[in-house]
Amino acid sequence: MKIRKLVFLFMLFAFSFEAATGQEIHTELMTPTWKKLALKHDKQVGKLKWVSVFPDELKALSNKTIELPGYIYPTKASQKFSEFLLSVVPIAQCPYCGTGDIPEMVMVKMKKPIPFDSDPIKLRGRLLINVSDNGQPAFTLTDAELL
Repeated sequence: MKIRKLVFLFMLFAFSFEAATGQEIHTELMTPTWKKLALKHDKQVGKLKWVSVFPDELKALSNKTIELPGYIYPTKASQKFSEFLLSVVPIAQCPYCGTGDIPEMVMVKMKKPIPFDSDPIKLRGRLLINVSDNGQPAFTLTDAELL
């Protein structure tokens, strides 16, 4: 009987969240690869100086072909996109991607443009990791293909 009550309370919470926010709870996309991308963090090295830290487990993915599910974040208005950002959560639920346990978004460069889709997509491409402090994204998925 206790389990039924717990399940009922969980379902009530889930549906009330959707009703209160007007948003569906997103599909869980946190794969082992996303978890490795989330290992990147910033470290303070001076009074007002921070640097990005890329653990070895993350660096091992550099220049490797990976698969990533995610949501498209357009970077410009268009019918089809050859470059966009990919996030583990949908636009409506990601005001602070790259903070807490939400990994930083990945810049995507497609082989062929794809149309926008508000549902999750899955991509395969080569991961580039930018360890320099040049203002460019930390992660870029190049030669990406829609799976």
